[in-house]
Formats: sequence, C-alpha cells, structure tokens
Amino acid sequence: MLKFLHKTPQKSAYLIIIFLALFSTVYNAFLPLHGDEAYYWMWSHHLQAGYYDHPPMIAYMIYLTNFISESEWGIRLVNVFSLSISALYIFKLAQEMFNSKIALNAVIIFSSVILVHAGYIITTPDSPLVLFYSVTLYYAYKAIFHGKTKDYALTGVMLGLMMLSKYTAILFVFMLLIFIVLRRRDIFLNKNFYLAILLALIVVSPMLYWNYQNDWISFAFQLGHGSSQSFEIYPHLFFEFFGGQFGIFSPIFTAVLFYFLVKERLFFKDKKLFFLSLSIIIILLFFFYKSFFTRMELNYSAPAYIGGAILTAYIFEHYKLVKTFKIGLLIAIVLTIIGRFGFLFYLEIVQDRMYGKKEAVVLLQKYAKENDSFYGDHLTIAAYLKYYLKGHPDTDIALPTRFSQYDMWRKDNFLKNGLVLTRDPEQTRLEKLYNDVKLIDTSVCKKGIDGERTLYIYRVTGVK
Repeated sequence: MLKFLHKTPQKSAYLIIIFLALFSTVYNAFLPLHGDEAYYWMWSHHLQAGYYDHPPMIAYMIYLTNFISESEWGIRLVNVFSLSISALYIFKLAQEMFNSKIALNAVIIFSSVILVHAGYIITTPDSPLVLFYSVTLYYAYKAIFHGKTKDYALTGVMLGLMMLSKYTAILFVFMLLIFIVLRRRDIFLNKNFYLAILLALIVVSPMLYWNYQNDWISFAFQLGHGSSQSFEIYPHLFFEFFGGQFGIFSPIFTAVLFYFLVKERLFFKDKKLFFLSLSIIIILLFFFYKSFFTRMELNYSAPAYIGGAILTAYIFEHYKLVKTFKIGLLIAIVLTIIGRFGFLFYLEIVQDRMYGKKEAVVLLQKYAKENDSFYGDHLTIAAYLKYYLKGHPDTDIALPTRFSQYDMWRKDNFLKNGLVLTRDPEQTRLEKLYNDVKLIDTSVCKKGIDGERTLYIYRVTGVK
C-alpha cells in the first residue's frame, strides 16, 4: 500500500522498527525523567519479587539497562526494547495469520500512532506489559491453531512474564478462556494446555509468595486503585475515556476498527478473526466499564491495540480501503509529530509533571551539607531527589501522603535533619515534625500555557 517502500515487506518492517528505536533512543536523551520513572529506577536498586504498586518486571528490566547507562535515555531503553520487540511480533503474528503485506501495514499502523510514541518516551509497567502481551499473543495463536508442545510451553512462560509486568495481564487469561470455551473446548483435553498453566504458575510463584508474605498488599492496592468505593456512575468519565481512544490510536484507525468490530460483527466470521478480536474487545470492554465509575488513564487500554493494529491492517486490505488507510496514516503521523514536538519544546504544556522538577533538585543541591538527609512530600518528589542528587543518596517522604513502597522499606525514627522539597507551602505541617523549619529557597517554573508552579525548599532540624 505504500509504494515508497520498495523492499520486501519484512525488510521494510525491520527498517521501520530499527529507525524508530534509534530515533527514540536519541530523542529520549533530551527529556528529564517523569517522577514515576525515577520511582521505578529506585526499585531497580532494590530488587525483590514484588512491590506495593506493581509486579517486579519493570524493576528487573531497568536493572538490566542500568548496565548500559543510568541516564534518562538509558532507563528508557526499556521502552525502546519493549516496543521494538512488540512491533516485531506484531509483524510475525500478522504474517502468520494473513500475509506479509498486511503484516507490514500492521507495523506501520502501530509505529505511527501517538499511543506508541508516548510509550517510547515514558517508562512505565505498560512497556513490559505490551512486550509480553505481543509475544504471548503470538505463541498462544500458534499453540491453539497448530498445537505444538513448544508453542504451548512458550505461551505459559510468556504469560507468566506478562503477569510479572502488570496485574491487568489477567485480562489475557480471560480472553484465552473465553475463546477456548466458545470455539476450542477440545483444548481442555490437551495435556499441553496444562503444561502451559504449570509453567505460568512457576514463573509467577515468587511474586505470589511475596504477596502472601505481605498480606496480599499489592493485589489489594490494585483492586482499590482505579476503582470506586461507590457505584455511582459518571457518564462524562466514560465519554472522556472513550473519546480518548480516537486520539491515542488516531481518529481514522479507531473509527474503522470500532465500526467493523461492532457494526459488521467481524469477530464472529471465523476462528482467527474471533481470536484476534477477543484480544481487543476484552480489554476495551473492561476499561470502558470501569470508566463509568472512575477516571481511567488512556494508556490502560494499550494492549488492545496490539491486536488492534493487526485487525485494522486486515480491514484496510480486505475491504480495499486504500484511500482511507492513507488518510488515516497521514492524520496519525501528523498527531504524532505534534506530540513529539510538544514533548521536546513545550513540556510544561504537554506533560507539566515532568517540567521543572530536575531544576528544583539542582537548586536544592546547592544548600546540601554533609550528613544531610533528603525528603520529599510525595513518592515522586523523593524519587526525583534520589535520582538527580549527586551520589544518589537515600531519600524518603517526610509528610503524610498515600502509602507506597517507601512505607514498606521505612524503619522507625527515619526523620533526621536535612532538606525537604515540597510542591506546596508546608511550613505548618513540617513544624509538627521539627523544632526548626526554615524556607530557604523556591524554584519557580512554567505550568501549562500561562500558569506557574512553585517548589519549596526547607531546611529542617530538631526532630520532635
């Protein structure tokens, strides 16, 4: 469909993947860390089988990239690796299911949308989730439709690694079970099916044991996180999340995908399409439902667009929607360029939580004295301090905030004399903890189009 790609579809796909990986690696060197990235980087220096907020895979992957570089671009190699391999397996699965032409177009679609480019920038547990979702989808398809023991075994291992990435990987399990119950009940009589289950359980067992040792604290947090205590419905939150899908996967691509899934009931046509469609529908329906009760982040639906890229490419080819594909691709690329440009030059507008924090830590460093301890008022501020301060000293949270991994590591009497960086004036609350609290400086930066953000630096002594 794209005449400027004269090489074979496979070589063209590989060139796209390699170019985007190299471009993103260089690009990421010019952006400061997000607070969550600094938090996960901190985990990589305290490896364990589980964490309060998430399973451990993000920490393991950052630990490995630390051997290359602990700079911003080094940490984000997790994204570059994860999304590049994901794109490769999207090509492999689409080629396995359809043909090389559709496989190339699936990679083009995946590589053009702003959701994926945002994923290349900010390191979150969604990066390994997308990686292992793609790989598991490929091997699960091969296991179900070709029945080889090797593919069942790899499905089990990769499913376990996906569960170590993010707990929403459980949706993949539901998807597989629904497909097997409705279309392939004979698989329940296949010993390889139980081999896959056993291998998955072996892979996740350390994480399960860690949760058992800690009263299932991580599971409890995630069940409450992104959930509402009441069942009051907020339609505007649903429409916000639903509408956001047209932005992150491009308006034309999303419209075409949703139309053929719903209007044409494409997923009922044959087993292959049903399998692929379920990998999209289960995730979207789950988060659409949740969005009626609480705000959902747009990245939560990211795994849906792995199968979504393949199915959209199939639709364009099967229904000969050449012009629609070209228009959709042009819109996707324009939106992505705007987003990339905004991240690089207008970070205070596009992602203001990444803007100005690094400069505040550098300013705080000027006031540091020997034997000072360093504190933030939130987990991300404490993580920023640890990452950007010279020598990466241990940091903590001085003021009450939401429970985090800091609370699980913290020892009694952790407060000491030192410096505190806060997002709001905190003289009064700090005076409840220290006898002497002095505001020694502030760091002012832009926020949004016309706004400002002020960060406050306090010297605290005399723990009460």
